[in-house]
Amino acid sequence: MEDEQSFSDISGGRLSLQRRYYTQSCREFCLNCPRLSLRSLTAVTCTVWLVAYGLFALCENSMILSSAIFITLIGLLGYLHFVKIDQETLLIIDSLGIQMTSSYASGKESTTFIEMGKVKDIVINEAIYMQKVIYYLCILLKDPLEPQEISQVVPVFQSAKPRLDCLIEVYRSCQEVLANQKATSTRS
Repeated sequence: MEDEQSFSDISGGRLSLQRRYYTQSCREFCLNCPRLSLRSLTAVTCTVWLVAYGLFALCENSMILSSAIFITLIGLLGYLHFVKIDQETLLIIDSLGIQMTSSYASGKESTTFIEMGKVKDIVINEAIYMQKVIYYLCILLKDPLEPQEISQVVPVFQSAKPRLDCLIEVYRSCQEVLANQKATSTRS
């Protein structure tokens, strides 16, 4: 079963959450971030080129214009390949673990896998960000030496920064999978 719902991020931008329920013990959540704004891209490019043209007018050195074009192109490619994330995915399988995937605008993907045996819980936490309180979903990992303690907190959907209503949808579904996993492991 698959459904899609619209939410907003902490800045008011539009996010799209796709939920895929493969089985009771396997669910996937894809959060699509807003695409690159042509308006902001044009503004940054024009600003860099106007400053370069101003410097060219003062110095009369054509290398300034060439370097401005080169810096703009390299900067855009770097931004698309290392910074701008288009989609974040969370796949949870109760018998295996949790996989988090970030898809960049350039097509590059970054994947992290956490074994289910290392997962203590999935919670919604709060933080202060830019003079306001925001909420984020995070995975609590067990301490290998002391299983009742938490060794690490792994935040999910770091780039999209969805609001609380979206996080609650994902949280509830993840808790259902974790409850199913705990019930299965106690029966065995």
